[in-house]
Amino acid sequence: MKALLAVLLFAATALAQANPAPPPAPSACGPLDVTFDAQASTSRAAGQPEPGKALVYVVEDYRQAPGELTNPTLRVGLDGSWMGATRASSYIFFAVTPGEHHLCANWQSRLKRFSRLTSFARFSPEPGKIYYFRARIIYSPAGEGSAHASLDLEPVDPDEGQFLVSSFRFSDSHPRK
Repeated sequence: MKALLAVLLFAATALAQANPAPPPAPSACGPLDVTFDAQASTSRAAGQPEPGKALVYVVEDYRQAPGELTNPTLRVGLDGSWMGATRASSYIFFAVTPGEHHLCANWQSRLKRFSRLTSFARFSPEPGKIYYFRARIIYSPAGEGSAHASLDLEPVDPDEGQFLVSSFRFSDSHPRK
């Protein structure tokens, strides 16, 4: 019996070494303790891709729910670092290097039910190209005058992306101190 247990223990140890655990999924968002002040500016800033890089626009396409009194702030992360934030129908943009990237949008809120709302997108930009993503809070009825909220982050066609950027204002955001 002891010999059988020893063989099983040895086999399990060898199997574990032969099949290492997969690496954890990369974190697209930034540190949770970083919060932003964000306001739509009076300008409609635009950018052009830097040489050897791509340009990414993230547009918060916000439609206020009936009875809602606040304008949400969405933090935008790339590969584990916050890039900035949007507030109520505004956009940000930033340069990225070619290769695979992980994008994140997260509703910054003091309320847990909202601050948990996060959405992700993976993309592989090419140098010189412009990429557009739309972040939307979507409400669905939850019964008796309440609504369930979810957050969606999706790539959009360049024509639609240009339209969204021209329809909204640039978001001036900075981390709170």
